[in-house]
Amino acid sequence: MTDQPSRRDDAVTLFLCGDVMTGRAVDQILPHPGSPELHEPGLFSALDYLQMAEQASGPIPRAVDDAYIWGEALAELERAAPAVRIINLETSVTRSERWLPKGINYRMHPDNIACLTAAAIDCCVLANNHVLDFGVPGLEETLATLQRVGLRSAGAGRNRDEAAAPAALALPGGGRVLVFAFGSESSGVSNDAAATATTPGVNRLDDLSERTVREIAAHVARIRRPGDIVVASIHWGANFGYVIPPEQTRFARALIDDAGVAVVHGHSSHHVKGIEVYRDRLILYGCGDFLNDYEGIHGYEDYRGDLGLMYFASVERATGRLLRLDMTPTRIQRFQVRRAPADDTHWLREVLNRESARFGVRVTQRDDNRLELRWGDGEGS
Repeated sequence: MTDQPSRRDDAVTLFLCGDVMTGRAVDQILPHPGSPELHEPGLFSALDYLQMAEQASGPIPRAVDDAYIWGEALAELERAAPAVRIINLETSVTRSERWLPKGINYRMHPDNIACLTAAAIDCCVLANNHVLDFGVPGLEETLATLQRVGLRSAGAGRNRDEAAAPAALALPGGGRVLVFAFGSESSGVSNDAAATATTPGVNRLDDLSERTVREIAAHVARIRRPGDIVVASIHWGANFGYVIPPEQTRFARALIDDAGVAVVHGHSSHHVKGIEVYRDRLILYGCGDFLNDYEGIHGYEDYRGDLGLMYFASVERATGRLLRLDMTPTRIQRFQVRRAPADDTHWLREVLNRESARFGVRVTQRDDNRLELRWGDGEGS
């Protein structure tokens, strides 16, 4: 196999990943760290997490350059050259001190926003359970900061209409990628976090019912134009556990059937979960953590939350049909994304095959230490 992903004139390649947490201890190593004060049971400073990480992995530099956290992921992005780059930003970007008493609060100083533009991110999904960690002022500053540097967002807004609006990302040669983002109660997005007609908040799913699918389908139909590719990015499910509830499978498939969704981008779990290809459309049930400050924290080591994936999904421009899914395994080390070694890649392959077998797909490990999805006739395209 060649080192380059396959190219087709009718294909659009999307980069997707799981949760990107640039707050707390990660913020403390960036050029403009905010206050390290925490309001967690037993821990009162983000520097405590930094100390735990250094005890586990060795010294971590301070005042790093803006690109540091992306590490070897930057070379992978350049190699794959995706048309669109989408992340779930699970951090409030704010100076606000109005923290909510919820146990865990993530905050990055707005002056560190260049750590996202350094990777040329196109869309930050905000429909998650941490974007409101510092209240409405924190959300409003997050939205303003992203807008100031030209980063599109989806899934949260200053009112219900803005929170429900997709990020519309123009494609070379015409057409758009429309990213609709949703947060579910199952991931900790409470009813109080939902945007209303007059108050800021998250685009929260009331449930995963057929009625909700119909409402989403009608909303998509009002906005979608010929040539648009629709992505549904959903923050759902618990932090740990591989089980995919039947209601999630029904909901994801219904979004494809009724709303014309090409890719379901699921996240919330701190580890990767199973993959499905349904009617030649991609469903990622859980993308895991892409960046966090969990090094040195004990309790869930068997899930290997330090391992993640860069998902490069190539879809047919006209239909959204999945043509190819390449995955680059990653590992978080010293608050930096690095290529996972071969044994960790093997571990990820085995987990993905175990958890995806019931969907009739399998994952192969290539000589270049990357993974490739196979489905249908085994060719995957």
